[in-house]
Amino acid sequence: QVRLMESGGGAVQAGGSLRLSCKVSGLPYSTYCMAWYRQAPGKESVGVAAINSDGSAVYTDFVTGRFTISEDNAENTLYLQMSDLNPEDTAMYYCAEDRRTGAWVDGDFGYWGQGTQVTVSS
Repeated sequence: QVRLMESGGGAVQAGGSLRLSCKVSGLPYSTYCMAWYRQAPGKESVGVAAINSDGSAVYTDFVTGRFTISEDNAENTLYLQMSDLNPEDTAMYYCAEDRRTGAWVDGDFGYWGQGTQVTVSS
C-alpha cells in the first residue's frame, strides 16, 4: 500500500523560505505523477506543483519562480522548496501520488498524505 508522509511545515515571516518533504513508501510501479496541493482555511484545495516519473515538472502560476518541486529517488522523497513566501501561501500542504502521469491534468490522485501546515506572517 502506498503511504505518503509530509513534514517540514512551520511558521515563517514573509520573505522567508521552507522546504517541505514527503516520504513515500510502498510505491509498486515505476511510472507515476506526484504533486503538492494546498488548502487554505475556508478555501478549496488547489494544485501547487507536480512532477512525473520522467522528471518533467509543472507549476501553478502563483508559485512559478518561487517554488521548486523535486524528488530524491534514492530516498523515496518528494520535496517542495518554497522561497519568498507571503501570507497568501498560508495553508495546509498535501502531497499526492497517482500511477497515471497525467493525474495533474484532472487532479484525480489515488493517494494523499495527511498534510503539513505552513503559516506565513506579515
